[in-house]
Amino acid sequence: MAIKITDDCINCEACEPACPNNAIYAPDEPWKMSDGTSIDDNEEREDGGFSDEFFYIVTDKCTECIGFTGEPACAEVCPVDCCVDDEDNVETEEELLAKKEKLHV
Repeated sequence: MAIKITDDCINCEACEPACPNNAIYAPDEPWKMSDGTSIDDNEEREDGGFSDEFFYIVTDKCTECIGFTGEPACAEVCPVDCCVDDEDNVETEEELLAKKEKLHV
């Protein structure tokens, strides 16, 4: 399952550089699939978790760090424990590994 950032976020920015998929964005910042990946996509998007109040994680890019550290890096560095499992986006380990391979060809 993907990780989400709850409204307990204090916008400390600790999670953003920790993400190996560049799946975490600042409030009001539209996301791009090409940011930090090998996918050629320059289209900015405001779907997939966009927030105007706190940092957010793009579900399409989140692999829960499977294939990297095995544990969600964002949750490990978050000082207020607001990076939690997203029950609305459950994926198997195989699906997460396939997503990682797609993002980092």
